[in-house]
Amino acid sequence: MPQNQTKYSYIAEEIRNRILNHQYPENQAIPSEVSLAKEFSCSRMTMKKALEVLVLEGLLYRKRGHGTFIIKSALRGEQLPIYNQEVSGFTKLLNGKNVQSEVIHFEVIFPDETVQAKLNITSETPIYDILRIRMVGDEPYVLEHTFMPVTLIPGMTQTVLENSVYRYIQEELGLRIASSYKQIRADKPSELDQKYLLCKAEDPIIEVEQTVYLNSGTAFEYSLSRHRYDKFVFKVINVVRG
Repeated sequence: MPQNQTKYSYIAEEIRNRILNHQYPENQAIPSEVSLAKEFSCSRMTMKKALEVLVLEGLLYRKRGHGTFIIKSALRGEQLPIYNQEVSGFTKLLNGKNVQSEVIHFEVIFPDETVQAKLNITSETPIYDILRIRMVGDEPYVLEHTFMPVTLIPGMTQTVLENSVYRYIQEELGLRIASSYKQIRADKPSELDQKYLLCKAEDPIIEVEQTVYLNSGTAFEYSLSRHRYDKFVFKVINVVRG
């Protein structure tokens, strides 16, 4: 183990490599915390912390009473996944600017298979189905299609959606948002994009597919955000230690 690397991060990196190299069967639980702690000669607390890193990255999910499983969709995406521990809502990201939200669609439904897999829920779990256009001043910036479990995020209203959902989650519900797992890709504009983002049929669209996690490791949001190409900037800050 490198001298400048913590034990749990070293273990997380090793298990991550095993997952990505398909060393664990996708349809079975990975080895238990106890057996992995024994293999890596560490405490169970250290192993729990290492696995929590991978849960927050969107590689693993825990199923109570059954163990820890690999999220299959994380292994099969053709786009580059981005793991981000700094999660900010759109309103906070553009702090100081006049951000407005127009709710296009808002109802409670039952999830399809894709949303079930992303949020690790069953077909009988009610979810919010939300479509919003986010404006800065009079200019459309992003068309957001968001899904959230009702039981995790209760009390969602039109008023909340017209303002900051993340502020409501953190300040009103007292929940802590920990991390997000993103895939970013270019796409052709749909009819909805052209209508609400005011883009042309030949303009490219940047789509951000995102799953966001609470500090408990539970996924509470799955969203597809469609950005105007001329309003989208993706910045990465890499911290190099050593």
